[in-house]
Amino acid sequence: MTQYSLSGLGWSEHFAHQIDDGETATPARVAEVTRSTLSVLTEAGPDSLVTPDSTGLYAVGDWVLRDGPRAVRRLERNTEIARRAAGPVAERQLIAANVDTLAIVTSCNADFNVARLERYLAMASQAGCLPLIVLTKADQSDDPSEYVKTAARLSSIVTAFAIDGRDADDVARLNAWCGPGQTLALVGSSGVGKTTLQNHLTGVMAEVQGIREDDAKGRHTTTARSLRPTLAGGWLIDTPGIRELQLSDAAEGIWSVFSDVTDLIGDCRFNNCTHESEPGCAVQAAIAAGELDPERLTRWRKLSREDRFSTESVAEARARAKSFGKMTKTGKWLGKKKRGE
Repeated sequence: MTQYSLSGLGWSEHFAHQIDDGETATPARVAEVTRSTLSVLTEAGPDSLVTPDSTGLYAVGDWVLRDGPRAVRRLERNTEIARRAAGPVAERQLIAANVDTLAIVTSCNADFNVARLERYLAMASQAGCLPLIVLTKADQSDDPSEYVKTAARLSSIVTAFAIDGRDADDVARLNAWCGPGQTLALVGSSGVGKTTLQNHLTGVMAEVQGIREDDAKGRHTTTARSLRPTLAGGWLIDTPGIRELQLSDAAEGIWSVFSDVTDLIGDCRFNNCTHESEPGCAVQAAIAAGELDPERLTRWRKLSREDRFSTESVAEARARAKSFGKMTKTGKWLGKKKRGE
């Protein structure tokens, strides 16, 4: 039986320090977000709250202060996982909050993609989460260790391992990251086995759909994010499959993940070195010596450019919305003034 203590839910000093002396509102953690309400977990168990703000400002995993049936204030997040929303509109989309470990799930087949994994690792680094790379379908690969070695080389702080998602004992290796007070989130493409992992970790059986054999692409099983208790005593956030991961405001995360590239930049002779053909370029010297993969440099450049463009686009969209809001308020004020209100 799940114990809904604050510490068991992931409460820490980071959140406790945000409560003012004499404040009577009590903490609750967001388990699901709908159009009009927040499903939350409290010391007394599950509950539902309404909020004076748009529910779009909240993410699964958030901590809020409640006053009766109302959420009165969201506490500052410890970690925040976000991306640029898919589609032509430049918006930042929240994925989850206050996650301790981000498990990037891929599989030992055609879904394995180095460039996509680097994107996820940059997102985890920017969020402040510990990154894992979990390689499923190890039982279907002739040599899963090659996938593990390739994944582990992508970042000095990542832990990578392959598992057979159908084997409960093998999946139990993830318990170390979702014990009491810990929150683990699963992200990745559709069909890589996230729901199968969730089933074993939580004991809640969700429908599992297969993958298309021709391209190893799966079908969506998870359609919404939710915070679920794990059998190990912690919490799990499963997310819908992400077809297109675009980063935004992730410059620090990208710099960290590509530290093998960025650490060399300071050794270049010229401060404005483009790392192409300049004399004294430490990056090109490392490539010539076989110490740096030129494709790694290419992917760093591409991801950095994309993040700059995406970040500028989102900032411009926010500025336009803010300007429109000011114009609307000014128009209403002038209208009232003309009417003598």
